[in-house]
Amino acid sequence: MLRVKERLKLIIPLTLILIFGLLYMNTRSSLKSLVVMLAVPFSAIGAVWLMYLLGYNVSIAAWVGMIALLGLDAETGVFMLLFLDLSHNEAKARGQLRTTGDLVEAIVHGAVKRVRPKAMTVCAAFIGLLPIMWSTGAGSDLMKRVAAPMVGGLVTSFALELLVYPAIYYLWKRKSVVPGPESPADNGENSATTLAPC
Repeated sequence: MLRVKERLKLIIPLTLILIFGLLYMNTRSSLKSLVVMLAVPFSAIGAVWLMYLLGYNVSIAAWVGMIALLGLDAETGVFMLLFLDLSHNEAKARGQLRTTGDLVEAIVHGAVKRVRPKAMTVCAAFIGLLPIMWSTGAGSDLMKRVAAPMVGGLVTSFALELLVYPAIYYLWKRKSVVPGPESPADNGENSATTLAPC
């Protein structure tokens, strides 16, 4: 255990660096890569909670599960960022990013109105891990401790990505919005009232 602990001190930071490097090669943006990497602490919350509820101690198998979870986090994070970028770029191409309200609408469209494909991606990984959690055969104790962090981490990571990623994306992109008349999302008025003077 002590020998493996010393190895993990090298392997875990190396894994994070490799994931960041792959994300950077994919997105060509260090900021986008850092946003995706935010999923790591979010998923750790669910992983720790589920291990606590199941009464599992931190072990080598649990650390293997946590390392595997990092890859799943990157996948779901890239998927969320992809849809936010697509929605933002489509609105920009149509000239519909004149106000912060337009930006909020584009982000909501990317984050909320396309939940189904994102949920299907997470559910595919989640459902694939559930049989391991229910197994009772030889080696099941070890495999459960590998799968538990991944199952718990996927749940909280996906939930928090839907809440936190859009907010961070808004803070990042609002500086690029050209100032203009307020939209309904900014002042809460009816769109007909806002557009009437035009």
